[in-house]
Amino acid sequence: MNAETAGLAFLSTLQPICELGEERLKELNRLCYREQIGRGQDPSRARTWTGQAVYLVKGELKLEFADGSSNLLVGGSGEALNPLGKGTPAVIRAKAITDVELLRFDEDMLDIMLTWDQLATPKPSAQKPVFDVDSTDWRSMSGLFAARSLTEGAFAALPPAHIETLLGRFERVPVKRGEVVIRQGGIGDYYYLIESGRALVTREVAGAVVELAELKAGDAFGEEALVSESPRNATVTMRTDGTLLRLRKKDFVELLREPLLQRLSWDEARQRVEAGAQWVDVRFAAEFQLDGLPGAVNVPLNELRQAIAGLAPSLDYVIYCQSGRRSSAAAFLMCQKGLRAAMLKDGLRSRPAN
Repeated sequence: MNAETAGLAFLSTLQPICELGEERLKELNRLCYREQIGRGQDPSRARTWTGQAVYLVKGELKLEFADGSSNLLVGGSGEALNPLGKGTPAVIRAKAITDVELLRFDEDMLDIMLTWDQLATPKPSAQKPVFDVDSTDWRSMSGLFAARSLTEGAFAALPPAHIETLLGRFERVPVKRGEVVIRQGGIGDYYYLIESGRALVTREVAGAVVELAELKAGDAFGEEALVSESPRNATVTMRTDGTLLRLRKKDFVELLREPLLQRLSWDEARQRVEAGAQWVDVRFAAEFQLDGLPGAVNVPLNELRQAIAGLAPSLDYVIYCQSGRRSSAAAFLMCQKGLRAAMLKDGLRSRPAN
């Protein structure tokens, strides 16, 4: 048994991690932090357990509780299959009786994954239509349900109470190879997720068709026109047969766009930049050269998808354009990719006159 297989086997014994689907277990196996603690040490003092889900993998650990009782745990069995330090009475002290190995996860990340996994499990039914969205095993869509997407991307801002509503409003649409799903210049009516298959994104520039990206299962498209209230800026054509999940504009705005977009007044935006955030101007270069803000970087909206990979995830970004229309689309795209981005409400129109 190799290390990955052994790790997955162990995770499948832990509570409540064992309730997650196979793809989530594989992801957690890559995201966990393993820690070695020497005999006689108190692992709760060496590194705080606050905000962490900590499990005893190997060795013996004695826990002492606030009511004066104690318990001896053996790694990988019995009560050690539950996270340490949870429940009552509270743990006041821990001691490694032998050398021990601990496994740690970020508690918020784990809780978000458990929440989505529970709500995303297909609903059982004796009879289902061929294309019933309720039968979708959303957990198998690794792009959508990756930890980064759920904790930092577009779905991270979705209130938990809205999750089931959102999943219930998607429609499943079978598509054929060569089928044009959205066309450049068309009206924005749906937001799409690829359940299966691959698609090509192209844009016509000066009479020539330019290939921009290939999309795969778990990828989303169609959001820019819905956020900015503008025509489609690209064409998406299926490269293979597949299945799409689409969300009507009204539901997209209510359940995804509004919870995600953070709008800042001029004073709020300026204060955030003074505290270390980066201005990003998403207008064309000629506009930026004319009246761009001091210290801003220029990443035109039509180049943003390609440029996102080069933006530092450690920074906060304040996005602006002339009116707030293009910056709203840019901020959504950046947040959807896990970046911390807010937009300047009403764009440069909100800048005080000199």
